[in-house]
Amino acid sequence: MESAKLNFNMNGHQNIIVMRHGDRADYCEPLWVTTAERPWDPPLVHYGKVRAFQTGQRIRSQVGFPIHRVFVSPFLRCIQTAAEVVAALSAVDHNATFSNDMPSIDNSKLKVAIEYGLCEKLKTMSEVAPKDGKIDFKISDLEAMFPEGTVDHNVEMVYKELQQWEESREAFKDRYVHTLKVLASKHPSENLLIISHWGGVSATLYKYFKDATKYFIDYCSCIELRTQITNNDDGSGSSVEFEVVNSHGISYTENNVSIHDHVISHPSV
Repeated sequence: MESAKLNFNMNGHQNIIVMRHGDRADYCEPLWVTTAERPWDPPLVHYGKVRAFQTGQRIRSQVGFPIHRVFVSPFLRCIQTAAEVVAALSAVDHNATFSNDMPSIDNSKLKVAIEYGLCEKLKTMSEVAPKDGKIDFKISDLEAMFPEGTVDHNVEMVYKELQQWEESREAFKDRYVHTLKVLASKHPSENLLIISHWGGVSATLYKYFKDATKYFIDYCSCIELRTQITNNDDGSGSSVEFEVVNSHGISYTENNVSIHDHVISHPSV
């Protein structure tokens, strides 16, 4: 397995896709929060699951490289998105038919892990925030949502606890990019799919488009990163530098000009 990954990455690059979750219930069904037990942790609506699965199919057929590991925020909308994407990538329980030229991924080899460092920015200003300020996740229940054999219990989280409430905007961006760099450095011979929130995708974009005034990041939109594989990183991510090579479902405004899915080659971040 390890040698196969290394052979695939003979060009010396590691690929990382950063993806937003699918369509969330509270935004699609405003009355959902009035009866929800956990209004701050909405699930996907049906179409959100369909869109997530279709995005997994697109990744499998179009990006040109296999995904070896998926890292996901513990919020339910991200977990459900990841479950659909993993099913599409591995063609589990969906009777999907893929052409012979698509990368073949064995479900037993595609691994998933939950990562607290990919959580959205926690803020108490929201009306649906828990009154006691406590957000709890039962990790074993969330892991049970993934296809059998895909969860890797041996992976240690970069952040072992949730972040404090009222995290600053800059601290959030720094935390998110740090998480990406550490995950990349700990798994250099593997291509990664990161499933997170609007804020996670935007935190990556803000590092590149300093002059952008407005972003549109659709549900299940993706930004594709690439980094040079090195042997001198100590696992801290200090030597990891990313460049953006593609995007899907993302647009931004710069100098009053709207740019959609702009493919760029930027200095690393």
